[in-house]
Amino acid sequence: MTDKSQDNGSTPTPEELREQAEDTREELGETVEALAAKADVKAQAKQKAAEVRSQVQGKAIGALHMVQDKASGPVREKAAHAKQQLTETTHVLGERLQDRTPEAVRDKADQAAQAARSNRSLLMAAGAALAAVFLLFRRRKNR
Repeated sequence: MTDKSQDNGSTPTPEELREQAEDTREELGETVEALAAKADVKAQAKQKAAEVRSQVQGKAIGALHMVQDKASGPVREKAAHAKQQLTETTHVLGERLQDRTPEAVRDKADQAAQAARSNRSLLMAAGAALAAVFLLFRRRKNR
């Protein structure tokens, strides 16, 4: 805004009045936005929840790194060795089971697996229905 009218004591021009009105509108708009933001409790709660979630995740990651750093070399080696042994044992047992299973049973198992893969949505629906029936019976039993 120009200060010409105030320097010589004359009344403001219409253009100066428009500028003052526009400045006042902008300030009022900013004030209303600030008040609306303060009054929006839901948005504030969401923001606070996001901040807390971020802090918790950061602390969890820090704790994980601390535990990993404190795990000694021998403990890590033992864990890796146990994992390797478990993998090998599982592989050997799988081979033994496959060798001892009759060919007809293996063929039927393969057919069942292929049918399940080709009808996943039907299988999922049947599983969900079975779970619902189970939960209903369990609920009635507990009454």
